[in-house]
Amino acid sequence: MPAPIRYVQDSSQLPDQADVVVIGAGIAGVAAAYELAKKGVSVLLLEKGLVGGEQSSRNWGWCRQQNRDERELPLIIYALRRWEELQQETGEDLGFHRSGLLYTTLDQAEIDAWDNWGKMAKAYGVRSDILNAEQAKAMTPGSTTAWLGGVSSPTDGHAEPALACAGLAIAAQRLGASVIQQCAVRGLDISGGRVSGVWTERGRVKTSTVICAGGVWSSLFCRRHGIELPLGNVIGTAFRTAPIEQVISLPFYTAGFACRPQSDGSYTVSVSGRGRLEPGFQSLRYARQFYPTFRARRKNLSFRPGVKPFLCGPESRAAWSFDGVSPFEKTRILDPAPDMAIVSDGLAAMRREYPALAAIRAVQAWGGMIDSTPDAIPVISPVESLPGLVLSAGFSAHGFGIGPGAGRLAADLVTGDTPIVDPTPFRYARLVDGSGLKAPGMM
Repeated sequence: MPAPIRYVQDSSQLPDQADVVVIGAGIAGVAAAYELAKKGVSVLLLEKGLVGGEQSSRNWGWCRQQNRDERELPLIIYALRRWEELQQETGEDLGFHRSGLLYTTLDQAEIDAWDNWGKMAKAYGVRSDILNAEQAKAMTPGSTTAWLGGVSSPTDGHAEPALACAGLAIAAQRLGASVIQQCAVRGLDISGGRVSGVWTERGRVKTSTVICAGGVWSSLFCRRHGIELPLGNVIGTAFRTAPIEQVISLPFYTAGFACRPQSDGSYTVSVSGRGRLEPGFQSLRYARQFYPTFRARRKNLSFRPGVKPFLCGPESRAAWSFDGVSPFEKTRILDPAPDMAIVSDGLAAMRREYPALAAIRAVQAWGGMIDSTPDAIPVISPVESLPGLVLSAGFSAHGFGIGPGAGRLAADLVTGDTPIVDPTPFRYARLVDGSGLKAPGMM
């Protein structure tokens, strides 16, 4: 079952040209389209399915600095500020609130890691408050566990995945952007060694610049043009409960579950670190790059081998004609089945922790496929071997919160404006030039 989303009305017609074409209307794509339109650039946002239809509506909604890799901190600091600005600037309800986030634990090593992270983040002006046992208990009234400690990040927050992409897409339209759904981009038109247009299922659109923000589909799209983009795909599960007593007042993480309270009394819930692999050709192609991550996470991963990922979807072979049906049209909205064991485990953990939630039940569950890079840092970068192509992908399960920052950075790279942050950590070349990748930091 798909996650809930707000629907967007298409622009009146597909233009025959645009300064920039953005492929993919997830948070990275819609934010880039909005920022480009604000800069006065003619922009066309193309989506094979629906705005926000895949992972950008299926995530937890957390917008956090806490526990980010240091390489991402400048961008997430900007992104949180931009979330606040966009609510006012667009007049759209994106569901953003600086609610703070809370983490609790029984593991001293986890507390030590949070403490070390906070000391690093302090240099960036980020507040992270280590909690002792009494403070952690005071912040979780009604819980049963005698926590060893925790951490609070009072300047972090959350936005609403069901609203955010649609709100930004509608705001971009008001600034002159064209938004067309159910219109897959089959490939790039390349002339003289650079991008000169895109081939869509409705015909060619002339453009000199393309931002590929296709999420889990980005690697498949790039391979069709001989561009290696090593991405690993994992399926996560989240669910929504029926309204019940709100004993948890802010987004909360602990070992057994992570949740975000909703205004109607329900919760959005998941279990951190759990995921499912459904390997296909892409997984085999990049197995060596992702083996360290797999080895570290294998205890929390389940497997569902089968033939289907080899035949269709983002893991399939990169071979199709631009004048025929592409893999993107065959799967308009990627809607993987949720892992019901995660739903059961999350509900059981909430009931154990909070007796007041004894009657809690799930009313909707969904799966979402997450695209990750080998170092868990996104690619927001031009591709030097193909002028006119900019990538914005590989957000590695923490892209929703950073989305407005990613969109602005991609827009700056396209227009040649001074980037809002140093783009070096996000460069594409690091994944393919053999220079070696830094291990992921806290995520």
